[in-house]
Amino acid sequence: MIKKINFPLSSSVDIREFRGLRVGDKILIYGEIYTGRDAALPQLVDLIKTGQNHLNLEGSAIMHTAVSDAGISPTTSNKMEIEGSMPFLAENGVKLHIGKGSLSKETIDALSRYESVYVVTPPAAALLMSKVLKKQIIAFPEEGIEAIHQLKVDGIPGIVAVALGESL
Repeated sequence: MIKKINFPLSSSVDIREFRGLRVGDKILIYGEIYTGRDAALPQLVDLIKTGQNHLNLEGSAIMHTAVSDAGISPTTSNKMEIEGSMPFLAENGVKLHIGKGSLSKETIDALSRYESVYVVTPPAAALLMSKVLKKQIIAFPEEGIEAIHQLKVDGIPGIVAVALGESL
């Protein structure tokens, strides 16, 4: 069975469905998600630490990708700039991290502590871009395709790779 999850998490149904996710579950992601990768995520962490963040991260999802007219495709999430930001972002409301690759035990434990989940998605730019209904740069436009975007998505596929301290 494929589970459908809407972001940001807001209704009791969405939250209940999200909390029921287990490693190996197949999901489809709907709603509004953010993007970010090497250049932008550390800057977002800095904004949060200095109280200057204007993004509502509560119940949100972040996909580790750049956004271009050619498409979106997850980058490797265990790069220091990305994986290093994941625990802090989870602590500050991000519930779903979307990328590819394995994560360290420390990050897996931190995601569990903050009730956050990591999902891997296929690195198939054409497929993923076909699921994007709308895109808008919302932070760090100077980073070009690595700026933080807000995407409205319609069924991005993924497999839960980390949940509740377990890893695929």
